Amino acid sequence: MAGILVAGTSSDAGKSLIVAGLCRAFARRGVRVAPFKAQNMSNNSMVCPDGSEIGRAQYLQALAAGVEPSALLNPVLLKPATDRRAFIVLGGQPGGTLEAGEYTNGRARLAAAAFDAYRQLEASYDLVVAEGAGSPAEINLRTGDYVNFGLAREFGLPVVLVGDIDRGGVLASIYGHWAIGDDDDRATLAGYLINKFRGDQSVLDPGLVELTARTGLPCLGVVPWLDQVWLDSEDALAFAKWPRLPGRAGTLRVAAVRFPRISNATDLDALAAEPGLDVFATASPSDIASADLVVLPGSRSTVADLDWMRRLGLAEALAARAATGGPILGICGGYQMLTEVIDDPIETALGTEPGLGLLPATVRFNAEKVLGKPSGSWRGHTVTGYEIHHGVVEPSGGEPFLDGVRDGNTWGTIWHGAFENDGFRRAWLTELAGTVGSAWQPVPDAPGFVERRTQMLDELADALEQHADVDALLRLARS
Repeated sequence: MAGILVAGTSSDAGKSLIVAGLCRAFARRGVRVAPFKAQNMSNNSMVCPDGSEIGRAQYLQALAAGVEPSALLNPVLLKPATDRRAFIVLGGQPGGTLEAGEYTNGRARLAAAAFDAYRQLEASYDLVVAEGAGSPAEINLRTGDYVNFGLAREFGLPVVLVGDIDRGGVLASIYGHWAIGDDDDRATLAGYLINKFRGDQSVLDPGLVELTARTGLPCLGVVPWLDQVWLDSEDALAFAKWPRLPGRAGTLRVAAVRFPRISNATDLDALAAEPGLDVFATASPSDIASADLVVLPGSRSTVADLDWMRRLGLAEALAARAATGGPILGICGGYQMLTEVIDDPIETALGTEPGLGLLPATVRFNAEKVLGKPSGSWRGHTVTGYEIHHGVVEPSGGEPFLDGVRDGNTWGTIWHGAFENDGFRRAWLTELAGTVGSAWQPVPDAPGFVERRTQMLDELADALEQHADVDALLRLARS
């Protein structure tokens, strides 16, 4: 039995990617390793081969480790619906709701499920690399914690802190994490990693020496900023941090609507990774008017986010765009918004509301969640995807499109992940470019999406091997 917990000094500190990189590095050494996150709070999720739903980051970490994704890797997934309510995915299936007032005292059943999943992984693998959630220094949430120090103490896991130096204040943050906890929690801390470093490390080193002297915690590495490592993020803070990749003349500008409750924003990754596409997030009506393509991504609260669009003038801008033939693509929740009528007694309990009326279809939300991995074709190209939704769309006209519908230059599909299919994506974008009069064409030798993801995982592992003490981390896990 062996394990280690990677905790972050804040959200988006990079712990998800550090875990993915460690899983890749350990697996390349022949270690049978599995990732684990007891509880994830994210609206970016994925459907596993067995039909269970887990956080997108744990799916990526499973690919890094070379293991089949399953609900054991992320037994509790909380999907925020409002500021005070989250939907629970327990063991990969719908598990009710969690209200804000229940967060500190209503999690006993969630903790039991998480600990049971860890025990199963521990018995099946040589090593488990666990990821914490948020920050372990949130002492207001310490009672009942089963994700950070609570998990570490339950299973005797050493804890490594990951600090994001790009935010600033990383030395104080690591010191504060060491200082604020009680003695028993502090005893689990085994070291720290500095992440997202840019510059001359000799300038940083005196601070690390002093930090280690004050806390007794060794620095286990200074990981540089990796500008090609950005796919499959689970954190809302990372939304729209797509790199603007060099491309050919005739760049296609893709505006992604920045919903307050955006879900599965990773659908945009495959577009952002395509050379010659400039993908950006927006809540501006002028961007809706001027972009070559507007994408309405998924939403955890379809009707509420549709109301938000109306208040900001985005709905009016979309109607004007559709009237002039400007291309619009809706994915899952975004597709549902484009329909004529939405009946929602489930997500927001607001009843029947008018949609944008840009696609001939209606939506009815059912209590049963649809989870699946569908496949089909478009223009002779095989397309696979995944489904996660309560809303069932019933088209009444238009042209079928990936279990959705197309009407003119407005497209809607219920499938997530469809644009990760290289042949389909490039053919669809080529047709789009012709529609808007762009000279964009696919780059013949550009790597496909799966290849890019594989390259990213290897780059992560290579960076850790070069800039972190992977041997020491492996010894800690086995100690």
